[in-house]
Amino acid sequence: MNQEIEIEFKNLLTEEEYKNLRNAYFTAEEAPFSQTNHYFDTPDFLLKQHGSALRIRKKKDRFVLTLKQPLESGLLETHQTLTTDQADAALTISILPSGDVLEQIQKTLEVQQTSFAYLGSLSTDRLEKEVDGGLLVLDKSTYINVTDYELEFECAEESAGKKAFFSLLEKHGIKEKQTISKIHRFYEQLHKL
Repeated sequence: MNQEIEIEFKNLLTEEEYKNLRNAYFTAEEAPFSQTNHYFDTPDFLLKQHGSALRIRKKKDRFVLTLKQPLESGLLETHQTLTTDQADAALTISILPSGDVLEQIQKTLEVQQTSFAYLGSLSTDRLEKEVDGGLLVLDKSTYINVTDYELEFECAEESAGKKAFFSLLEKHGIKEKQTISKIHRFYEQLHKL
């Protein structure tokens, strides 16, 4: 089974803070790459109730189905590569293919269905740079008539990563903001409609 534990820290940014960080860590020639997350849940939001998220990410011509589940420290991600036909079926008729992700949903969340509601998409222009302590990620995301900016800091070890993340915020004069995940920001905006 293709799984990994993700440890990351995140902070929403103003557009100005985003531009300042971009100028500090990236050259003008370093262009962001684009990716789109397509979100799914059961019609009664069982995954959300378990703190989990289900998405298909399209990056270039590659599709990856991912289930994210909370752990005491970080998130457990279960990944499954999809063919274009499998991704198209999921996006048009909301049927997910069998494999590691459905097995994980059925085993750990006891959700026995294979049909899920397609909720919509969130598109991100992303820049990544290895820095001291982890991976610095700058995201500009667009979803449901909203554009937001976010700093993510991915690391291998929580305590050292946290220290490096807060040092980075302090160095650039950025105030810490309680930041929920992209899927939860997407849910909040969806709920407003």
